[in-house]
Amino acid sequence: QAANAYGIRGAIVNIGTVGGMRWVGVPYLAYSASKAAVIQMTQTIALQYARKGIRCNCVIPGFIDTPLVKKSLASTYASSEEMDKVTAARNKLCPMGHQGDAWDVAYAALFLASDEAKYITGSNIMVDGGLSATTVTYSD
Repeated sequence: QAANAYGIRGAIVNIGTVGGMRWVGVPYLAYSASKAAVIQMTQTIALQYARKGIRCNCVIPGFIDTPLVKKSLASTYASSEEMDKVTAARNKLCPMGHQGDAWDVAYAALFLASDEAKYITGSNIMVDGGLSATTVTYSD
């Protein structure tokens, strides 16, 4: 609101997760609920500020192989073989056959923030290798 008072136009890019849109087989209630709230907030902001020249969109990552994921796996699994099995299982769930990386998410966010996306607002951009198009979960 402060920026809008000065007539500033721009773009807001939020980051959600596939888990905020559908069950992914892991019971992270608070995390999933908070990401669902981010997704809904994105659409509300987009509609509220569209006529003021402010766009708002959300990048929705699926399985993304990041240093944080590796650290989490290392603290959960005792051996590198177990970590490799979990990584292979995550890759198998992705229709493209592999997880994305942080650059995939970054490039989507950069696009949404750019003038090339000047007519996109209130949208969720899935960066998930097709995961959200499936009905497969961890428990399958």
